[in-house]
Amino acid sequence: MRRLSIPDDVTGMEIDKSVRQELLSLPKTLADDVAKNLVMVARLLDEDAPRAYEHAKVALRLASRVGAVREAAGFAAYHTERYQEALAEFRAARRMSGRPDLWPVMADCERGMGRPERALAMAGEPEVQRLDKAGQVEMRLVAAGARRDLGQPDAAVVTLQSPELASTGVHPWTARLRYAYADALLEVGRAEDAREWFAKAVEADHDGLTDASDRLAELDGIEFTDALDPEAEDDEAGEEGEAAVEETAVVGEPAGEPGVSDVDFTDDDPAGDDDDLRP
Repeated sequence: MRRLSIPDDVTGMEIDKSVRQELLSLPKTLADDVAKNLVMVARLLDEDAPRAYEHAKVALRLASRVGAVREAAGFAAYHTERYQEALAEFRAARRMSGRPDLWPVMADCERGMGRPERALAMAGEPEVQRLDKAGQVEMRLVAAGARRDLGQPDAAVVTLQSPELASTGVHPWTARLRYAYADALLEVGRAEDAREWFAKAVEADHDGLTDASDRLAELDGIEFTDALDPEAEDDEAGEEGEAAVEETAVVGEPAGEPGVSDVDFTDDDPAGDDDDLRP
């Protein structure tokens, strides 16, 4: 395996204290190398998953008997859609740590491998009761996704209906739960209800975890153009040119013939009436 570069500002001390504690079983130099690669996994997981996966494989090669390393390798594999590999790593990490919190992502790996029925079975296991509130919401999201995988969209809607969904409080999982519910409603043809829940997701999505605002705008018929897209600029210029030609034609018409009175000044933009702000 080729040697991966690690920035000079990465010391390895950035990792969580509990992970650092797990690495104490290793020689110091080795522990430092593993820690630095784990830091890189965390840094790159969302923006460059393939590179994060490479760092995870290095850490795994150096310290495969450390639970935190197996967990990091699992998430790196998961984010690169290597679901079978991810599931194996999560199972190993769970055996080593005894923690229940990996249960939802393990179930989602089953979905990724095309086995939604296994994910649903896991959602009914006693292990779910050991999860904290955030973990139970994640399990509900996975179960709803499995229902949709099986062609049961109405059951997905019911699965997401819960006290957590009805709560007016905002938690780290609120935006994603509302978004999933809105998306499920849309699939069963309840567009108005979906719009309401996309709006609620926008209200809770302070960190931009979802594209709820885009979905809401789409339902409202609002289109956005990229100001940096030259093709969009050309289209806009062409429309302006056509409008100018039409205006010239109207001004030059003889009195008494149809002209400005034919222009429709009604507001067709529903966004102006929108006072509202997506398991």
